[in-house]
Amino acid sequence: MILVKTNLKTNAPSHVILFSSDLTLSDDKIIDYYKLRFQIEFNFRDAKQFWGLEDFMNRGQTAVTNAANLSFFIVNLSHDLLAQFRENNPGSGIVDLQAYCRGFRYVREMLKMLPQQPEPIFNAQIFAKLTSVGRIHNASTAVEPS
Repeated sequence: MILVKTNLKTNAPSHVILFSSDLTLSDDKIIDYYKLRFQIEFNFRDAKQFWGLEDFMNRGQTAVTNAANLSFFIVNLSHDLLAQFRENNPGSGIVDLQAYCRGFRYVREMLKMLPQQPEPIFNAQIFAKLTSVGRIHNASTAVEPS
């Protein structure tokens, strides 16, 4: 199947070629299968790049299975957390979510060490500032500690 896409700004056509060995599949079904295939590839990429799938050093079958399952569980969990995170931070990605969570943890640990807790208004400012360190996309100002 050959799809012709047209750039709406330049009206330039481009072609996408999709292959299938099953000649009875409808065009929509082939497109759906390609979408699913690329989603699987993106999940593997995320598991390897962000959640340690390629870093584990296990050799036993159970240990390898557990490490792979944990990586993919975290991929699924992070996608859910990212969807919630994007409500206040549109355009954010996994790196932004990781930076936010890391900063959040650092702030909470730092506040535990203080002899006296700062005023809540200062807590919100501290959380907003430190949870934005390491982010790729700008942080929203609506960061609320929970």
